Amino acid sequence: MSPRWLLLAVLIGLAWSGFAPRDRFTWFLEVAPVLIALPLLSATSRRFPFTRLAYLLMALHAVILMVGGHYTYAEMPLFNWLRDALELSRNHYDRLGHLAQGFIPAIVAREILLRRSPLLPGKWLFFMVTCVCLAISAFYEMIEWWVAVASGDDAVAFLATQGDVWDTQWDMFLALLGALSSQLLLSRRHDRQLLELNPGPGLERP
Repeated sequence: MSPRWLLLAVLIGLAWSGFAPRDRFTWFLEVAPVLIALPLLSATSRRFPFTRLAYLLMALHAVILMVGGHYTYAEMPLFNWLRDALELSRNHYDRLGHLAQGFIPAIVAREILLRRSPLLPGKWLFFMVTCVCLAISAFYEMIEWWVAVASGDDAVAFLATQGDVWDTQWDMFLALLGALSSQLLLSRRHDRQLLELNPGPGLERP
């Protein structure tokens, strides 16, 4: 799917997500990354176009955020059904969100580092991408903390801890698993698409 069609799909999803969400304050907090990323990606699309894989993953991440914003992460209906059907202790949609928080930024970070730094595919790139994803996850947890301090009970739906005292640790661990699995599963496909963007030996930077 072309970036334009992905953009259209995300805009339609954003309109749906923002129509009568369960909690407007939580909706804004959850979709804020989408609201920031859309104009930024549009402004830089000519100077720094991403691969099709990166755009597709970013669109998927936007969908996860927008669905979570509309229902709140603790009340996503499909995962409520899974919780009840499988007799789980909680709604696990937020776990999926934090897995994606590592899986998807890993490819974006990998692409930026390959095209704008001296790093080449290999162990150091794998390590640095993983570190970037963990840093993003940790910073997001600090944002949740700041919002909770500033807004008190209004932040309960945004935090989505659902009574789990280890929720922060789980969130960062799942982001780590996402970052590792994304690189292991998608690196070869990503490299091929990078070469299509920039033909030549060694994935040279444009």
